[in-house]
Amino acid sequence: MKRKLIFLMLATILLTPWPVAYAHDNGMAEQTPIQIEAASAEAAPKWTAFGNAIGGVTPGDLFYVDNYDTTADLPVTLLITNTNELVHHYRYLTLNVGVYVQTGTDQWQKLTTGNGESLPDIYITMQTGQVSFTLPGYARYKITIDKGCFNCYGSTGEGTTSPTFYMTVG
Repeated sequence: MKRKLIFLMLATILLTPWPVAYAHDNGMAEQTPIQIEAASAEAAPKWTAFGNAIGGVTPGDLFYVDNYDTTADLPVTLLITNTNELVHHYRYLTLNVGVYVQTGTDQWQKLTTGNGESLPDIYITMQTGQVSFTLPGYARYKITIDKGCFNCYGSTGEGTTSPTFYMTVG
C-alpha cells in the first residue's frame, strides 16, 4: 500500500506540468528597455477602397520606437498579420514603408545609411507580408506608410478589409 502511495505521489510530481520561461538578454540587461508604441488611429494611413477601386494611400504613422538609451542596433520586422483576409478584397496592395529618426521635438527626418545616403525603398505587400530592417542605437524612430497603391475586387456586399500591422524587435 505504501509503495503504491509513494509511486502515485512521485508520478504526480513528475508528470505535473510546471510553467517554464526562458530568457536570453544578449548582454543588454543593464540597458534601458526598448519602448514600442502603436500610433493612434487618427495618425494611421488611410484610404477608401470599394467596388473596383484603384487608388492611393494617404500617408500615416504605424509605430514609434524608443531606442535612445540602447547602444545596440535593433533588428526590426514589420508584418501584415491578416494577409489571408486581404487576398479576398484586393488584387494587389503595395505599401511603401518609411523609417524616420527624431531630430527634435515633433521633428522627424528620413533615416539615412551610415555614409549619409538614403535608405533603399522598403515595400510591404500582400505577397511578402513582411519586411525587415535595422534601427541604429541611440535614437527615437517612427515607422510609417509613406505611400501606396491598391486595386479592389468588385463589390461583394462586404466591406473591404484594412491591413493589420505587427512589429517585432530583437
